Amino acid sequence: MIILGIDPGTAIMGYGLIEQKGNRLRALDYACWRTAAHTPLAERLLILYNQIFPYLKDHQPDQIVVEELFFNRNTTTAISVGQARGIVLLAGAQQSIPVYEYTPLQVKQAVVGYGRADKKQVQQMVKGLLGLDDVPRPDDTADALALAICHAHSFALERRMEDFR
Repeated sequence: MIILGIDPGTAIMGYGLIEQKGNRLRALDYACWRTAAHTPLAERLLILYNQIFPYLKDHQPDQIVVEELFFNRNTTTAISVGQARGIVLLAGAQQSIPVYEYTPLQVKQAVVGYGRADKKQVQQMVKGLLGLDDVPRPDDTADALALAICHAHSFALERRMEDFR
């Protein structure tokens, strides 16, 4: 199974494409899409969409994973992240790719085993679980890979549970 994790944002949108074969996970591709500072929001969203849509066509992931919207103190950031998530959902729907969502707590729990893990712990586990030489940079890329790993673990567990029913 090929899983694309996306850490949505309007300035930087991290992505990580992994392959799951049984219990083994392998990073296929990871980086980020960027938009220039001071670019109007509508243009940023169009730029990101124009990067995501062909990427999905070229790499044909089986599933997409995005971070569930989390409202903290900064509602302005949450709204722009929500708009970035919307273009991911749209691009996935246009290509009939199912999209799954996880909270930051779920991702940390699945990757590190502790829901209150800090960013460095998550990044080190991503590096280890995928057998990478270095921690993926920027942080958004490591977060996207963590989302994909979370889904691989959660989806595999869900399938095993169905086998027992």
